[in-house]
Order: sequence, then structure tokens, then C-alpha cells
Amino acid sequence: MPWHQISVITDEDLAPRLADFFDNLGAVSVTYMDAEDEPVYEPAIGETKIWSNTEVIALYELDAEPELIKTLVYARFKAEQLHSWRHEVVEDQEWERAWMEFYKPMKFADKLWVCPTDQEQYEPGTVCLTLDPGLAFGTGTHPTTALCLEWLASHDLTGKTVIDYGCGSGILAVAAILLDAKQAHAVDIDPQAITATQSNALKNKVQDKISCYLPEQFTPFQADIVLANILAKPLIDMVEQISKLVTPGSHLILSGILHEQAESVMDAYRPYITFDAPVQQEDWIRLEGIKR
Repeated sequence: MPWHQISVITDEDLAPRLADFFDNLGAVSVTYMDAEDEPVYEPAIGETKIWSNTEVIALYELDAEPELIKTLVYARFKAEQLHSWRHEVVEDQEWERAWMEFYKPMKFADKLWVCPTDQEQYEPGTVCLTLDPGLAFGTGTHPTTALCLEWLASHDLTGKTVIDYGCGSGILAVAAILLDAKQAHAVDIDPQAITATQSNALKNKVQDKISCYLPEQFTPFQADIVLANILAKPLIDMVEQISKLVTPGSHLILSGILHEQAESVMDAYRPYITFDAPVQQEDWIRLEGIKR
């Protein structure tokens, strides 16, 4: 069915109160969008990042009264705090399938395909990972994930044990197994990431080779390859924890790092890791090194 969609731009201080007010007026969902292309770096765990200028978007059922909602909002908040009020009627659709129109097969290092369902690619000498947008971050479209997939597809993983720390959708753990790793261990603080990883492992028929954990369930051990595609601040905060997971002489791959953050991350890990030159895609960096 169609829906009323109301959006308005406000500042980061007012946005949460406006969202709550929309909710109290019967919105079925309220979301935040960046109104100015302002980058988000590292919100703390459990924090919802709100931009300096935030577009608050509320969705209402068709029997709602948009003009009454607008009147109530402008009566509750100062008009100078509200900008670019917009109302439109939007058609219902399968949102994940709509996203699929923009999510196409991707190939990494001439060896690994990442494809949405029903668009799988099969070529001699390649493997195909089937993955659809879902609960958790990680489809291969973002440079941070793509950089890690490129590394995996460029190296011989035969018989290797892999830890994917901050697994998101599980895409890196699943890719590692498809590329002949022996076992992958996927860790994430978000229960939805664990659910997504288990689902994607099952979809790609590698569920017997991937173990999933919340951090409190994970018993640390040393692996041949450790991947941590998180963000610079948590990578620095967990430097000892992550470094201890790497077998001496084996690989550590770090991603989720902006170009200007690379040196700080490398400085934190240099007591443990000998790094190669950073690899850049757009504004993002992949760091790779060997445990001393």
C-alpha cells in the first residue's frame, strides 16, 4: 500500500526530539539521513550518529493527515529550526529487492565473484559467493569490504585458519572458506551480525566451516589470518587484543580506516606488526602486515 512520507531538515540537537515527536504522532518508522554529505567516522558502540544538519524522515499510513502533522510540529518547535519540509506519497515495494537493482555481480582479483541471488557468475578458475543486502553491514560494494575481499582473493588460503573480527554480514569469513581456507571464526558485538553470518554461511553451503561468536562467547586463539574491518578508533583501542590473535609470522589485515587515520593505526600496531605499504581505494585504506 502507499504511504505518506514526511521529511524535514533540522540540527543535530533537535533531531532526536523531532523524531520522538513524529513517533508520538503515529509514525510507523522514523529515520535519519545526512542532509549535507558530512562523513561519519566513528560513533561509539551503541551511539546513533546524527549529522550537524540531519534530515528526519517519517513514514505514516495513508489514513494519516500530513497537514495536521505539520501544524502540530510547527506548534511544538520553532519554525527557524525546521527547514525544507516535504511531503509525498510513496508506493510500497520490496525494499531489499529494490536495492538489488543497484547491486550487481562484482569480481575480485579475477578469482572471487560476489553476486546477488539469481545473478550468480560461474567461470572456470573462480568461485562465487552469493549474498544479498540484509541485516548487517558488508556486501562488497563499500571500499573497506572490497579491499579485504581483494586481499583474500589474491592470496593462497589453502588450509588456513581465519578470524574475521567484526564480521558484519560474514562476507569475509564466507569468502575465505570458498577460497579454500580450512576454518573461519566470525566475531561481532551485534547479534544481528551473527544471525546474518550464519544465514550467509548456510546460503553458500559453508556453514560447517564457520563458527560465530559474540565477544563474550569467543575464546581467543592464534590464527593464520586475522581480518578486522572495523574503524580506526576501535582498532587502536583493541590493538593488544587483536594483535594477540595472529600467529607469529602470519597475516593481519586491517580495514575501515580513512587515509588520514592510517599512520595513527600503524603506529599503534608497530610494536607487534611489520606493515607493507598501505593500499588505498577512494578515501579508504587497507593495512596489511606480518606478526613479529
